[in-house]
Amino acid sequence: MAFSLDKVLLAWLMISVMSLSTSSRNDHYTPPALKHLTDLFPRLKFDQGFKELYGGSNIKLMDNGSFVNLTLDKSSGSGFVSQNYYNYGFFNTAIKLPSGFSSGVVVAFYLSNADMFPHNHDEIDIELLGHENRKEWIFQTNIYINGSTHIGREEKFRLWFDPTQQFHQYSIIWNNHHTVFLVDNVPIREAIHGEGISSSYLSKPMSLYSTIWDGSEWATNGGKNPVDYKYAPFVASFREMQMEGCIWDKVKQVPFCIKNGQGLSSLDPVEGEEFAELSHEQRIGMDGFRKRFMIYSYCKDPRRNKVSPPECKP
Repeated sequence: MAFSLDKVLLAWLMISVMSLSTSSRNDHYTPPALKHLTDLFPRLKFDQGFKELYGGSNIKLMDNGSFVNLTLDKSSGSGFVSQNYYNYGFFNTAIKLPSGFSSGVVVAFYLSNADMFPHNHDEIDIELLGHENRKEWIFQTNIYINGSTHIGREEKFRLWFDPTQQFHQYSIIWNNHHTVFLVDNVPIREAIHGEGISSSYLSKPMSLYSTIWDGSEWATNGGKNPVDYKYAPFVASFREMQMEGCIWDKVKQVPFCIKNGQGLSSLDPVEGEEFAELSHEQRIGMDGFRKRFMIYSYCKDPRRNKVSPPECKP
């Protein structure tokens, strides 16, 4: 995501409320059998929707562009970005994280419009944070609205699997109804349009980013455990990339959405029935995941919020 020194303070505050429990992967957990939304849309090769952001030789395209390796070493991190801006849609990638010691390393998959709106940008962030315990990566989500980086809406989770051994799916649903984060097709967080954030809901077009970078200042234990480059290079692998939604027309300044002419379609990630709201089964799965794996929520942090934010439920 966007680099910010404000995160140093935020990370320090989060440590005070983070669980120190043993690895969640030691607990038996079977993900609920939910519909795989990732099966509904085509996978994209790199040249079908992406371009290099930074990193040069630290970006490696493989298998004719259907597989991308991003490297962080002492010289640079790396990243790529969508060729288009989107105004709502479904976004997904499968990621395999660097193995071994990963303290301070950040692998991110996120939407942002900081380049278009530098003073009031929005972000929808998935960040995977390295850890000094080698394989215990932390899954962090965040939402920034209209440049509110000083506010932040972080939530952190443990994962039930080792993300360095196999590829796993990380997805974002973003439309006028809600914003949803998913792991392997299991919803783990939902921000509903209207629950306290209706007047400033994420509505401006954004690009999709995939990056790996040095987050030594804040990512692991509030910056106490920086990146140790004797373990470099750190390589994150991306594949099965998907972007389906409304592409922003830069000339006309309006979103361009392809409609099938048959009204509400379940395959439409902007207005489709399966994307406009979570099913009963999805909501049960999300609630169960959050109770078991969430280790931090801004809604439950009195040091950051003397008054509970309006979107936070009791």
